[in-house]
Amino acid sequence: MQEEDIYSELSSIRSLMERSAKFISLSGMSGVMAGIYALIGAFLGFKVVYGNSYDLDYRNNYVNESEVLAKLFIIAAIVLLCALLTGVWLTIREAHKKGESAWNPVSRRLLISLSIPLITGGLFIFILLIRGNYSIIAPACLLFYGLALISGSHYTLSGVKWLGFCEIILGLFAALFPGYGIIFWTLGFGVLHIIYGSLMHFKYNQ
Repeated sequence: MQEEDIYSELSSIRSLMERSAKFISLSGMSGVMAGIYALIGAFLGFKVVYGNSYDLDYRNNYVNESEVLAKLFIIAAIVLLCALLTGVWLTIREAHKKGESAWNPVSRRLLISLSIPLITGGLFIFILLIRGNYSIIAPACLLFYGLALISGSHYTLSGVKWLGFCEIILGLFAALFPGYGIIFWTLGFGVLHIIYGSLMHFKYNQ
């Protein structure tokens, strides 16, 4: 057997093993779109909380108003729904392009691995809301999301892990500077998603 054939066989075996152990049909464009939705949501949230003012000091009394909270909740829910629906649709499409099923044992393990930190974080943020601790909601979102990505990275592309680390770092900085939480939230869920999604799209989805 020629050396080229050996390398080709090894590459095929490696690819087969990776496909059986990791879900590699994630769509990079879903990350880009999630980032765009987050930027739009952050802009709308900024206008709700700060109006036409560019003073980013934390406004606990203003955020505590029921009308403001309701608007922020609606914005967040719409952004999350759009990101999820787009992500699922693009991932299924990407899996079909590769001749794979988007729902298989590996994707189920990925979903479970992601869900545990996300559900825990969601419950923690809900507790913060009912207790009125609004200043650390943005850091909590970033931290638990980063932990979820690192947890799920064992079953998907390695780049997800590094995105998770970046989210955690931004979350820690957001905790240090609570008055600027919206900036770190925008960077984490908006800018980083667009950068990561673009890199993954050109690397894996071409």
